[in-house]
Order: sequence, then C-alpha cells, then structure tokens
Amino acid sequence: MSTVTKLFIGLFTMLFMTIILVVGYVVSVNNTCVDMEATIKAQYKQNQNNYDNYFKTLQESAQVPSMYMADLKKLYDSTMSGRYGKNGSKATWQFIKEHNPTVDTSMYVKIQTIIETGRKDFENNQRMLLDKKRVYEDTYLKRFPTSLVASTLGFPKIDLASMDIVTSDETEKAFATKKAGPIKLMQ
Repeated sequence: MSTVTKLFIGLFTMLFMTIILVVGYVVSVNNTCVDMEATIKAQYKQNQNNYDNYFKTLQESAQVPSMYMADLKKLYDSTMSGRYGKNGSKATWQFIKEHNPTVDTSMYVKIQTIIETGRKDFENNQRMLLDKKRVYEDTYLKRFPTSLVASTLGFPKIDLASMDIVTSDETEKAFATKKAGPIKLMQ
C-alpha cells in the first residue's frame, strides 16, 4: 500500500471517528435535555399533587371539631331534656357546674400538625423544583458547547417560567418593595 493511500485511510478514519463522536455528543445533549425537562414537568405536577392533598387533608380535618361540637351539643341537649325536661334552663347550668364539660383540644393540635407538616412537605417539593430548574436552565443549558448544541436542537422546549414555585401576595410585595412588616397573628 502506498503512503498516499495509508494517509488517505488514516484521515478518513479520523474524520469518521470525529463524526461519530460529534453525533454521539449531540445525541447525548438531546437525551439529557429531554430527561431534565421531563423531571421538571414531573416535579411541577408533584408540587400540584402535594398542594392539593395538603388542602384536602386540612379541610377534611378541620371539619372534625365542628362535628365534635355538634355531637357534644346533641349529647348535652338529649341529656338535659331527658333529665330535666325541655325547659330546664336553670337545671342546665346546674348540670354544667356539676359535670364541667371539656372540649378535647387534641383535634386542634392535630390540625396544627397537619398545617405544619403540609407546609414543610410543600416547601421541600418547591425546593426540589427550584433545584431541578437551576441545574437545567442556569447550569446545563449555559455551558459551552452544550449551550450551542442545545439551542441548535431547540431547547428548552418547555416554558420554564410557567413552572415556577407557588408564593403569596405578601411575599411578592415584600420582595418588590424590599420591606416586610411584622406578622400579625390575629386580625
């Protein structure tokens, strides 16, 4: 084999290997972008799921004290009318003094626990969403040469701004004005 032929085969092999590497890199960037976008969308859906579950649990649990009070009233009413007749109002006060009714506060403690736990779970989900978006949008898509390949392939293909965290009007106002007042527990 002549030197020119060997050189030609060597150059062709190097060119072929370079093309294979470039195509492999492009495929890798595409697949990574697709995976990252899928995880961001899934985390956003999980945030919605967590938020919905939190409020349903809270609403259902908050009904329990009203039901408890209604049942307690029925119990006292039936006890009073059975013991003192329908118009035994003085006797009712005497019965209350004698039996000193108490309201079980453990239900309120349970509701407070649901609120605290639900908020903490939601905060963790929000943090995961922010982290996934940061890794994808602020790191992966901005590194060279990934940024060039990803933008050529049309990434990001999802609207990342629409998958932002949930916040409150008070928080947005505080960050806009750079001022926050004390929290008022009772209004």
